[in-house]
Amino acid sequence: MKTIRFGKSRIRLPHHPVIRMVLGLLLLVGGFLGFLPVLGFWMVPLGLLILSVDLALVRRFRRRLAVWLGHRLVPRWPGLASVLGYGRRRRRAGEQPDI
Repeated sequence: MKTIRFGKSRIRLPHHPVIRMVLGLLLLVGGFLGFLPVLGFWMVPLGLLILSVDLALVRRFRRRLAVWLGHRLVPRWPGLASVLGYGRRRRRAGEQPDI
C-alpha cells in the first residue's frame, strides 16, 4: 500500500494509481480555487504530494525541495529539523549503530 510520510505520521493512499492521480489533480484544482469559502490554498501542496507518488517529474521536485529544506533547517533550527525527520544520519547496510 502506498503511504505518504510527513514528520512522524503516515497517511495511506488509495491502491490504484488512477485514483491517486485523480485525487491529486482534484486537490490541485481545488487549491487554485482557494479564494472560495470551502476550498483552501492548503490543497495545492497536498495535491502535489499525492501526485509525486506516481509522477516522476513531481517526485524529483519534491525530493529536491526536501533536500534543500533539510540543508536549511538543520543548522538554523535543529529542534524543528529533528521533529520533521531531518538531521538523522542514515545507516548503510551492514553498518553498526553508534553506541
